Amino acid sequence: MANQRLIYGFHAVNARLWQNPKSITELYVQEGKNDARTRDVLDKAANENVRVYFVIAVAITTRCESCISVHAAAAAKAGATESEIAGALATAIALNAGAAYTYALRALEAVDAQR
Repeated sequence: MANQRLIYGFHAVNARLWQNPKSITELYVQEGKNDARTRDVLDKAANENVRVYFVIAVAITTRCESCISVHAAAAAKAGATESEIAGALATAIALNAGAAYTYALRALEAVDAQR
């Protein structure tokens, strides 16, 4: 973990995935982002066994209520499918157990309110 570095920006992450894929272990993506470039990066990440997390899952595991509301609403507005949202919530629950389940319900309420 001491050697862990964060890389910001789509182009920087994309370039690193192609040049040195083993240097990327985790990828955080805004839910609902489904353009061709993002799909290409996610496909490459999957081929390299990179763990992909959606921002809504991070908000749930950190128990940030305002973050959950904002990211859940953004996911719904961006057109994230129920399956995509459920997948992110399942990841959060798997990582954080009972508390994440409670916060995942709040995220679903925020998604329903947006739709």
